Amino acid sequence: MRESFFKRPFDIIFSTLGLLFSSWLWALISVAIIIEDGFPVLIRQRRIGKHGKMFASFKFRSMRKHTLNEKINSQATERDPRTTFVGRCLRTCAFDELPQLLNIFFGEMSFVGPRPLLPFESEVYSNGGCLDIRMIPGYEKRITIRPGLTGLAQIYAERNIPRRHKFKFDLLYIREINLLLDLKLILISFLVSLHCNWENHTTKLETLSRYRAIRVPRL
Repeated sequence: MRESFFKRPFDIIFSTLGLLFSSWLWALISVAIIIEDGFPVLIRQRRIGKHGKMFASFKFRSMRKHTLNEKINSQATERDPRTTFVGRCLRTCAFDELPQLLNIFFGEMSFVGPRPLLPFESEVYSNGGCLDIRMIPGYEKRITIRPGLTGLAQIYAERNIPRRHKFKFDLLYIREINLLLDLKLILISFLVSLHCNWENHTTKLETLSRYRAIRVPRL
């Protein structure tokens, strides 16, 4: 699937503006993280990019230090007990992902697309079993485009649902990909951040229901 011709220029222009206008927030967030839980402020993780190429993704650290040494990479859950107080505040507004503007600027990510996955990430089940995410249907298709900061799955899927269900949202985006859809998803994401509703799926849906004029493709 070919990405829109305007997608990359759009990413460059708006990631540059985002970095310039959010610089004061970087300083404020860094101080808050250090006061509560010390260094490091940023975490650098290897992520799977377009066509499976690895890149270094940056985020403000929202989880406690001991999680940096976890051997099994599992997706974070709603109200994850591993998060710090500052981390929970950051995650509700998605401010922990501000450093990924650098990844967008350098072309490793886009504003809209499937979330970048961790290498060797596992789907962890309630019975204690694990499944390599590369074995989940839809994995190969979703890495044909740049991963994104936001997207259909990030907005509409519950955080705790299995990856195979989230991948359905990603595949729908790939099928419908166009600049207008990207603009709609960015606008919706901004509204969710404005209301600080990223961590609570119920209140996030309530926020979305207030803006019914914003339409996106259905599953």
